[in-house]
Amino acid sequence: MLRSLPVIGLAAVFVFPFVVMLFTAFKTPEDIFSAPPTLLPESWTLENFARAFEDIPVWLYLGNTLLVTVLSVIGTIISCPLVAYASVKIRWAGARPLLIIVLLTMMLPPQVTLIPVFLIWNGLGAVGTYLPLVVPAFLGTPFLIFMIRQFLVSVPNELIEAARIDGASEFRTYAQIVLPIARPAIVTAAVFQFVWTWTDFLNPLIYLTDPDRYTLSIGLYAFFGQNDVAWGPLMAACVLFTIPAVIVFLVGQRFFIGGVSAGALK
Repeated sequence: MLRSLPVIGLAAVFVFPFVVMLFTAFKTPEDIFSAPPTLLPESWTLENFARAFEDIPVWLYLGNTLLVTVLSVIGTIISCPLVAYASVKIRWAGARPLLIIVLLTMMLPPQVTLIPVFLIWNGLGAVGTYLPLVVPAFLGTPFLIFMIRQFLVSVPNELIEAARIDGASEFRTYAQIVLPIARPAIVTAAVFQFVWTWTDFLNPLIYLTDPDRYTLSIGLYAFFGQNDVAWGPLMAACVLFTIPAVIVFLVGQRFFIGGVSAGALK
């Protein structure tokens, strides 16, 4: 029990802001600004949620966010396993350089390439569209490629060689043998990508210029600036923003834990 106390304390530090946000969403303005402050609301109300839907085009922002997130997840589960498989299970001269390039891009902070990448998208006329938010996922994410690669190391080469001897093409071997085995790692990558894209603030802020294209993250930021910190409705909107990410994690938790553990042990 004593060994668990540091873990429990650290978990409480991370969970406490979410708990405060959740209870604040159900508080009246009087409870929010009461002195001394209280965690639980004295009078529970759903007015904050109603006002959030009135003041914020939640459904529009939700649809935009879902579109970007789903496309990014699709791009991730298409590109990352392919690159990971090519780097570890196909014998070719570029396998080792490919792995080195992936590792080097992981070490490069995204802030370093922020301006050059923006200039590229601006030159292509893609600023103001969803292309800069979606297309990179179809080109592969270095961390997720490396994670899936580490998982694929455990796949017996004999299975792949047997399929090749039986006349299966490389793509058929990949699709029918490797992908089913790597499902925990792929689901883990999908969960990572979903959470990253769903909660992404910087990229939508940089590339989206039309309010009708806003995602939830910058939509809530705009609401924050326009309504002089209306904490109740803002917390209610943040709860709605957080719930999908929590649901996705809980649904994919079994695969998520298995994929991370397996990748860490390789």
